[in-house]
Amino acid sequence: MTRLNWSEVAPEGAKALYGVHHYITARTNLPPELIHLVFLRVSQINGCAHCIDLHARDLRKTMSIEKITLVPVWDEVPHLFSDMERAALAWAEDVTRVSDTHASDEAYAAASAAFEPKDLVDLTITIAAINAFNRLGAPFRLPVAAHA
Repeated sequence: MTRLNWSEVAPEGAKALYGVHHYITARTNLPPELIHLVFLRVSQINGCAHCIDLHARDLRKTMSIEKITLVPVWDEVPHLFSDMERAALAWAEDVTRVSDTHASDEAYAAASAAFEPKDLVDLTITIAAINAFNRLGAPFRLPVAAHA
């Protein structure tokens, strides 16, 4: 079934959401690799094939394929991920699953220990933004670049 292209149907909404994306990637102090790592993990949780494909490709520019492959089980291979990455991934998972986790005190404590206050807010905006993109990409079945 062919689905709507959400950004063509609602260009002003797309412009607003892409404005948040621009803020995250150009106006925060978050490292680009960390941003794409969070984008990838949240997209995996939400099952957005387009975003998983896109952000895995972005990460392959700077990260080993072995590390990218193990992102879904990052907590089982702590030696591959820095303290900051682990705190960001834990916070991303808790915020993405907020209806179940209620943004746990443990994840918040780890994130606030790893990030300055502004960076923690920017990280949370990053998580919120990719959740929004996932909630458009998955239902409207945005295409993937991957091929067999």
